[in-house]
Amino acid sequence: MSDENHSYNPAQIEPRWQQYWLERKTFRTPNPGEAGFDPAKPKYYILDMFPYPSGAGLHVGHPEGYTATDVMARYKRMRGFNVLHPMGWDAFGLPAEQYAIQTGTHPRETTAKNVEVFRRQIRQLGFSYDWNREIDTTDPAYFRWTQWIFLKLYEKGLAYMAEVPVNWCEALGTVLANEEVIDGKSERGGHPVTRLMLRQWMLKITAYADRLLDDLDGLDWPEPIKLMQRNWIGKSEGAEVDFELDAEAAGKAKAAGLDGKLRVYTTRPDTLYGATFMVLAPEHPLVRHITAPDRKAGVAAYAEKAARETEITRTDDTREKTGVFTGAHAINPVNGERVPVWIADYVMMGYGTGAIMAVPAHDTRDHEFACKFGLPVREVVSGGENVQKAAWTGDGILVNSPEINGLGVPDAKAKITAFLERKGAGKKAVRYKLRDWLFSRQRYWGEPIPVLHDVQTGDLVPLSPDDLPLTLPELADFKPTGDPAGPLVKAKEWLVLDHGGRKFRRETNTMPQWAGSSWYFLRFIDPRNDREAWSKEAENYWMPVDLYVGGAEHAVLHLLYSRFWHKVFFDLGLVHTKEPFSRLFNQGLILGEDGQKMSKSRGNVVNPEQVVEQAGADSLRLFELFMGPLDQMKPWSTSGVAGVRRFLDRVWRVAIDDRSGALHSSVKDMPVPDDLDRLLSRTVKKVAEDIENLRFNTAISAMMELVNDLTGRTERPRRALETLTLILAPFAPHIGEELWSRLGHQESLAYEPFPAWSEAHLVDATATLVVQVNGKLRARLEVPRGSTEEAVKQLALADVSVARAVDGKPFRKVIFVPDKILNLVV
Repeated sequence: MSDENHSYNPAQIEPRWQQYWLERKTFRTPNPGEAGFDPAKPKYYILDMFPYPSGAGLHVGHPEGYTATDVMARYKRMRGFNVLHPMGWDAFGLPAEQYAIQTGTHPRETTAKNVEVFRRQIRQLGFSYDWNREIDTTDPAYFRWTQWIFLKLYEKGLAYMAEVPVNWCEALGTVLANEEVIDGKSERGGHPVTRLMLRQWMLKITAYADRLLDDLDGLDWPEPIKLMQRNWIGKSEGAEVDFELDAEAAGKAKAAGLDGKLRVYTTRPDTLYGATFMVLAPEHPLVRHITAPDRKAGVAAYAEKAARETEITRTDDTREKTGVFTGAHAINPVNGERVPVWIADYVMMGYGTGAIMAVPAHDTRDHEFACKFGLPVREVVSGGENVQKAAWTGDGILVNSPEINGLGVPDAKAKITAFLERKGAGKKAVRYKLRDWLFSRQRYWGEPIPVLHDVQTGDLVPLSPDDLPLTLPELADFKPTGDPAGPLVKAKEWLVLDHGGRKFRRETNTMPQWAGSSWYFLRFIDPRNDREAWSKEAENYWMPVDLYVGGAEHAVLHLLYSRFWHKVFFDLGLVHTKEPFSRLFNQGLILGEDGQKMSKSRGNVVNPEQVVEQAGADSLRLFELFMGPLDQMKPWSTSGVAGVRRFLDRVWRVAIDDRSGALHSSVKDMPVPDDLDRLLSRTVKKVAEDIENLRFNTAISAMMELVNDLTGRTERPRRALETLTLILAPFAPHIGEELWSRLGHQESLAYEPFPAWSEAHLVDATATLVVQVNGKLRARLEVPRGSTEEAVKQLALADVSVARAVDGKPFRKVIFVPDKILNLVV
């Protein structure tokens, strides 16, 4: 007998099986019509939110979702599905460009290095991706089709240029989304951000607002995510109301070519009689025309200050309200009252009409403003509150409102709106908080926008699809200059071209990072197609995505943009489903051992490579899913990984002899004992149902119970060990493959059928029956299921406690419920 130790050694086992899968392309998934495709199988498309390959590489929080999808992918293959499980890289964007600037390297080089690191780390964890489908959003073969999609949007009138207010970061040299700005500074770098009016590319997502809202109902998504999207879209029903400006202000407005009235949108037209002042956004086009001469300096200074503030800062309800009176007045259409017109930064030009009627008695912000500036507060909805002290925003009965006094709020809204329509001063209206998608970025590292500007006429001329991809010019200096045109203006030869006797200038803004990720799920279904973005056959078969797993931080923007583009594709006949993702699941955050979010600055980041080196990839995978429910936040625990590793050691030892490396002598070709067969059926069923419902932690617990049972047996049937190996393999694929091989199988277990279970075995052969005498518990008996009343009575009377309680007395009554209770009344 050899003294060599053959104990479980993941450092030897795991790289060997990873190489095996890669060389044999074990997880390659053919498309319809390709060799090896089986049309008789059902399909299952499972997708991770693909990563942004940063220079830091993965930390242990990243693989949690990837492990969950991999378990599902492996399980579905074993259940006979054609499984599409791809991986790629979302690699354009500001972080890569900033890192390149800081390190003095080209973003193309840093991106390639980062992708290499991520790919190596992901392969090290044994995920069953089809690497033949790998995509990279910075690859011209990919962004050619992103540009083609932009041209489709342009043709459909959904891409346009407009002068809009933007968050401008001078230091980063680009426009930032609201979500990229925190307390007036850029999220990346903490640089000051100001508001500018810039001519930008916009996408008309608002044209799809109703469909984006209505189609949420049919999706198997977490309710909080759907609620966030509903709130972001922000559909509301109310009325547009026109307030005539007073004669002097109206004259100035009309002289400037503007309307002589102020239009507001309100969801509470019932409170019109309570409007005691108006508020305009500081950037409202009427402001500079209607402001009284003695107020111009103050108004201009205030407007300039507001322009330097971000939208998030301006709409922060905790800020003290500020504002300036313009000197102009407007006329309330329901009572002819002359009300003052102010400007204040809490009113945004991008919301509604950029003007509000202020009803301080029934709006908290208006109330704060009125109290600060001594403006009237008039109650018009009776709610039992003192509106001079605090706004009443609930329902009630209308008061001080001649046209609608005594009505409840819903009836008052309908009646006053009808009154406004008859008078020609307003109408019923629906509005949305959702605004069109600002699509321009003033940076180098992004997809070039495939549009030319005619130098003489200023006309926009889209490129022909035949001229795609339009690649980025080679620039030694790609740093932003602070010029809103972006750094591409430095590429003089690339920038200007002559065509057909006309001179054109290329668009120098690039697309946002969201562009490449808004359709990548469709490229995955047909990634090597150089004739079209995806084929109709592949789309008809694979779409929609059956399970999409990723972080809740993408709740709005990525998911909303993807849904918008997909609906456009549906309208163009390019896809057959209205929605791209049938089922969405958000995994919880894995915190550091200190309970804080992992970050370099806190020094609590755990590198998965270190965990793999110490305990193995299977241990890391199992532990991440065993920590608790997948959707919950939980702290990392190094000792917990060690515990899972000990479980895998036990799995190994129930099958393999540590001394010889051969199958353990206890492994027998023998029938499975009835009690073990029942345990196997229960475990297999539990694991299968838990995988389907993404309850991985309880599935692992069930397998641990099975291993404990097998460990205590002196004889272990080969079929029982094969069953254990097959149900464990989706979670711990390396040890699964190794044990399967040592159990005598030549091929990978990746496509072996998932074990079946016997429904008959799920029913216990015995039942625990309660015995009572005169209603008092006297014994619990294990009896064969289906035992008769007489048989159970004899067993009960043989019990000492029961016999003592009966004491030979005759039975007045016997209550018997089979397999549950026997009550002897004496």
